[in-house]
Amino acid sequence: MTTSLFSHSGLLQRFSSTRLLVAGDVMLDRYIYGSVSRISPEAPVPIVRITREVAAPGGAANTAANIAALGASVTLLGVTGRDEAAAALQRCLQEKGVSAASLLVDPARPTSVKTRVVAHQQQVVRLDEESTACLSAETAAAFLARFSSALPESDAVVLSDYGKGMLSAGIVPRLIELARASGKPVLADPKTASAAPWRGVTLLKPNRIELALLAGRPVLNHQDTLAAAAVVLPSLGGGALLVTEGADGMTLFEPGPESGFAPRHFAAPARTVYDVTGAGDTVLATLAVAVAAGATLAVATELGVQAAARVVQKLGTEVITVEELLG
Repeated sequence: MTTSLFSHSGLLQRFSSTRLLVAGDVMLDRYIYGSVSRISPEAPVPIVRITREVAAPGGAANTAANIAALGASVTLLGVTGRDEAAAALQRCLQEKGVSAASLLVDPARPTSVKTRVVAHQQQVVRLDEESTACLSAETAAAFLARFSSALPESDAVVLSDYGKGMLSAGIVPRLIELARASGKPVLADPKTASAAPWRGVTLLKPNRIELALLAGRPVLNHQDTLAAAAVVLPSLGGGALLVTEGADGMTLFEPGPESGFAPRHFAAPARTVYDVTGAGDTVLATLAVAVAAGATLAVATELGVQAAARVVQKLGTEVITVEELLG
């Protein structure tokens, strides 16, 4: 355990008393593992001999699973289809200690599924089944009603956007407005080409690719991050920005006592990286639970850095527990 984690042990113990509300694009992550020994005679592609298949909650569902793994209570809001993938997702959520009771069903939409074929710890191909259309007026109204009813029992709100139509530019401002009117902090992971819908958010957590989309300019290194953040921050209405920068760590832009945002960089611990899938969900979950437990954004980021360093050492869509953070 690092010195900082020792000093935050009291905070970690309060995780179990927090209640989080997660809204966003839920999906099922499927993994087909196998081995490759030859190339297909039909096309220049590897032949994967399947050895096992695994399923896990993905997207907002993975964020919720990470929150539950940290010991917090979580309500998950999202939309699935009425299909086999939805049933599989419900089973996966149950295994992770997350209720699927608040999920809405829209028979006109397929449940989002990402299927990854992995051979010798290398991803060969990914297959996506999804709809990116915005929610119907009826489904959107039902979603807002469930969101409003869940707010009073929540300590913080998490918005997990994967660009599948759940968190449209029309609905996001309403969610933030409802949450802030109830005095709840809002932490979000964006997949939009504009920062405008996220105005009023407590913390926006893009990676470099997402920041580039928000800023309309390339973000390839830390200096690019600083420049792009300066473009995005005025649109957030005083909200903080946390940019995850992979092996370069994370940079937090938080309002200071005077005008402007002073960047604070958090280096990433040296770790062997096996799989970055879902690491952003782990970071978002850790940040949200920490903030709900009373942490400052800086302290929450310290914990998020440590959580990310641990989850990338796992293969597939995985979670981190408080015990792993302390270990």
